[in-house]
Amino acid sequence: MTTRLLTLREVMRMTALSRSAVYSLMAESRFPKPIRIGSRAVRWIEQEVLDFIASRPRAGSDRPAA
Repeated sequence: MTTRLLTLREVMRMTALSRSAVYSLMAESRFPKPIRIGSRAVRWIEQEVLDFIASRPRAGSDRPAA
């Protein structure tokens, strides 16, 4: 299995979170930390981001079915 590394832009698109929300959740240890790939570059492991998305409650999931 190939490990794919995601840019912040890709993470934001996948999670629908803003940059500040991603970093805020990271500070609270509620979002995966990135790995450093260069002196000024970081990437997130795709599977960790997918696991985060899967762990989030879906919108409207607490409403009874119509």
